[in-house]
This record gives sequence, C-alpha cells and structure tokens, in this order.
Amino acid sequence: MKSYKIAVIPGDGTGPEVIAEGIKVLNTVAGRFGFNLEYTGFDFGGDRYLRTGEILPASALDELRLFDAIYLGAIGHPDVKPGILEKGILLELRFKLDQYINLRPIKLYPGVDCPLKGKGPDDIDLVVVRENSEGLYAGAGGTLKKGTPDEVAIQESINTRKGVERCLRYAFEYTQKRNKRKNLTLCGKTNVLTFAFDLWERTFKEIAPEYPDVKTDYAHVDAITMWFVKNPEWFDVVVTDNMFGDIITDLGAMIQGGMGIAAGGNINPAGVSMFEPIGGSAPKYKGQNVINPLAAISAGGMMLEHLGQADAARAVEAAVMEVTGKHIKSLAAGKMGMGTKEVGDLTAKLASSISV
Repeated sequence: MKSYKIAVIPGDGTGPEVIAEGIKVLNTVAGRFGFNLEYTGFDFGGDRYLRTGEILPASALDELRLFDAIYLGAIGHPDVKPGILEKGILLELRFKLDQYINLRPIKLYPGVDCPLKGKGPDDIDLVVVRENSEGLYAGAGGTLKKGTPDEVAIQESINTRKGVERCLRYAFEYTQKRNKRKNLTLCGKTNVLTFAFDLWERTFKEIAPEYPDVKTDYAHVDAITMWFVKNPEWFDVVVTDNMFGDIITDLGAMIQGGMGIAAGGNINPAGVSMFEPIGGSAPKYKGQNVINPLAAISAGGMMLEHLGQADAARAVEAAVMEVTGKHIKSLAAGKMGMGTKEVGDLTAKLASSISV
C-alpha cells in the first residue's frame, strides 16, 4: 500500500479545528482508494512563540523537507503583533522550501452565494498561478532617515529570469494538464512597470511556442480586476507575479463565495509543498464548533491531487460540492445550519461513496 508522510501544522485560532475535520475526510478517502497517510504534528504558531519566544526552531526546515507534503491550518494570534508569525512562519517556509508557485483555484460551487449578479458555477472556474518567492516579497530595500520629514522607504521588486521562467513553465504545463479551455493569460503592467514586466512578457512569448496547444493572451492587472467582476468566464488559467497574484487571488476568493471556501497550495514541484485554507485563524470563533471547515477540507483535496491521488481528490471535491449544494445554509461561521464537526462528518460520509 502506498504511504505518504504528512507534516501537520494546525496553527492558531480555529486552525486546529478545521484541520481535524480535513484529516477526517482525508482518512476516509485514503481508506476508500487504498493508500495510507502518516501524520506528524508541529506546534508552530502563536502559542509556541508566546511560550518560548521561538518562531521556528533551527531544525524545522530540515525536518519538513523529509515529508511528502505539509498541511497547514492558519497562522495568526491576537496576542502577537501582525507580521511576526506571517513572516517568520509562512514566508520563511515558502522561501526556504522554495515553494515558488502559489496555486489558487477560483471555483464557484453549487449553493454558494456569489456577489456577482447573474453569475453561477458555469461562469466561475479558473486558476491563478502566482509566483511565490520573488517580486516585492523578496524583502529587498530599506529606509533612510526613518522617523524624520526626509524619510525614504524603498521596496524593490526582484524578478530573475530563472524565477520568471520556471513560474511560466509551470503555468503552461498546468494549463495543459487542467485541459479545460487551454488558455493562459499573463497578468502584468507592461505600460508602467517596464523593466520587470518586460522580462515577464518576453519570457512568456519566448517559451509559448513550446506549448502549441495552449492559447495565450495578456491583460494589465487593473483590467483583470475589472474583468474578474464583469466577465470571469473569460478566464481559464492566469499567471502573474507575487504582488499582483496576492491581490487578484483575494478578489477571486470573493467571487467564488468568500474566504470560507478558498484553498491554496504553495508548490515546489521537486520538493515539499504546503496546502492551506486561505481564510485567517478567526480566533473569536475558537472552540465554539461554528467555523466552516470546507476550505481546509478542499486544501486537503488539493494536497491529494499533488501527491498523485487524483481519484481521491475528485471524491473530496465532489463531496464538498454536495455539501454546499444541498446541506448547509451558508459558509459563514455560526450560520451553516450545523457545526464544524458535523460538516466534517457529513463530508467524510459523502466522500466515502460519492461517484467520481
């Protein structure tokens, strides 16, 4: 029997609650499709930091590299200044584990309220491939004369040919594998950011002939934000840099129904990848059995697909779609019509037998 080693970082707030329901569903489909998942927990997060002053131990990265995947709940603690945990855990893992792709499906499921008038599940089914290790998030820059009227702050966007090309190649190959409309859109700002996006656009055009079955086009990021709202059905796969990807994927989460259903993957195709729900730790709902676990469950499904268990991943998604379409009243915490554990139980039950 095939076995996979999964590092579990439940994180802060309601993170442990949603991860518990995700594991419940993962174990169900593992049993159904004949593979095994071995979990090892790590307590990285706000409580550990407040207790020990340590964000990540020195051994963490070497330990995590030994796993097949990382399953993350949420990072963010009300008693820790914003940015400390996010930079010290999330960005540190993304950069040091070379998770250079952030993969964000944007799909409207049946029964989920969409804020766009007249749009339904047939209109919203796209994926954003975001470069995840360079750009403005690389941390290059500095300040001069801080705290004075003459203060200068510089934040530099770092874009390398290697980083850009490997992101674009991943996007082309993902578009082929997704096999929907086979259309890849480069999102940039070539009319203003003429250095960085000259590199992106040139590389995009240079490698496109190697993927003759993929249609290509280009859109400025400001146009993308308009068209995601007006005509989301135009898009299949969108590829972009780190900052623009951060912005348009949150917009994408809203048009698919909100953070309560959005999931993502931080991908290193040749190493260990990390999968997580996109919503925050929601500490005010901690321990109340009211938080929606479907984004965490969907992130688990993405992890299975990445590990090569496509049938199991399809069963997870089909079960989630059944839950949203027929069984819960809302994605909002406390308004689902059932509790966190009950949603997990129902999703697991459906995933055990649903047709894929």
